[in-house]
Amino acid sequence: MDKHCRIGKSSLRFPDGPRIIAHSSLAGKKEGEGPLGPLFDRIYEDATLGEDSWEKAESTLQQEAAKLALKKAGLSSEQIRYLFGGDLLGQIIATSFGVEELNIPVFGLYGACSVCGEALSLAAMTVAAGYAERAMAVTSSHFASAEKQFRFPLGYGNQRPLSATWTVTGAGAFIVAPKGGAVKISGITTGKVVDFGVKDSMNMGACMAPAACDTICQHLKDFGRQPKDYDRIFTGDLGLVGQKILIKLLRDEGIDLASVHDDCGIEMFDSDTQDTHAGGSGAGCSAAVLSALILPKLQRGDWKRVLFVPTGALLSTVSFNEGQSVPGIAHGLVLEHCEEET
Repeated sequence: MDKHCRIGKSSLRFPDGPRIIAHSSLAGKKEGEGPLGPLFDRIYEDATLGEDSWEKAESTLQQEAAKLALKKAGLSSEQIRYLFGGDLLGQIIATSFGVEELNIPVFGLYGACSVCGEALSLAAMTVAAGYAERAMAVTSSHFASAEKQFRFPLGYGNQRPLSATWTVTGAGAFIVAPKGGAVKISGITTGKVVDFGVKDSMNMGACMAPAACDTICQHLKDFGRQPKDYDRIFTGDLGLVGQKILIKLLRDEGIDLASVHDDCGIEMFDSDTQDTHAGGSGAGCSAAVLSALILPKLQRGDWKRVLFVPTGALLSTVSFNEGQSVPGIAHGLVLEHCEEET
């Protein structure tokens, strides 16, 4: 990669823009009942996907997302050089078991709910540098597996505070290549771990908003741009609470994002009718929204340029039980409409 692709402190610009040539979006029943229901490729009425555990169900969800993206691209798994994937479960077992039979060399990632941005960034870097002709990014989450690991058994019926978000049962897969698609990844901004000392694990928006603010500020500085240079700036899953905090933090930095900001977690559900409180979350949230909503609008040319900033809360059951705070991270990708190449 030419050294001039490195810009600012944390960003890369890709002059030739690796293309997203295929993508898929899978969702569960509740997600299918939300505003984006008609846009998902597949909706699963059975939350177990025919498996005997929530974790196996999530692995199946991720595997099916990858297979569908391959089918759309008219490719076999042997034609993918590398796969970048991750999820929320301990030791990313949804990914390990989910992509096992694809027999693709794998980089397993953990960025919590930001992993879609991390995986796509690395896929774009790998393709742009010529290390792969094609790379895949895939991620997932499942409401029941996440609740089981991070919160309470479903049968407990605990009261959820209004700041809580609903972990999305969903997955998204993306295939990146040097040419071929109508959407290019023209740049990335890699996020830092940002910790404001928030310890409330039921308020993910407050935990992640400072990281989103940091990445967006750094991105605009590195690229010499303003919010108005984007049709939309999407964060991953800040939800209604985190969105308010992000807009306030950015205004303190002299940046007004309100007119162009959207959040995948807010788009996923109708909080008034679906009782999801602050919105959606989970690694599958931003991935499914990117595939179902954002990329089609870019492909059609409805939007010309979008900054996609998935957000993640970097906690574990160990760190939470030891009383530690919940750091956040966010990764930014510039997605642009372009003429499709063959």
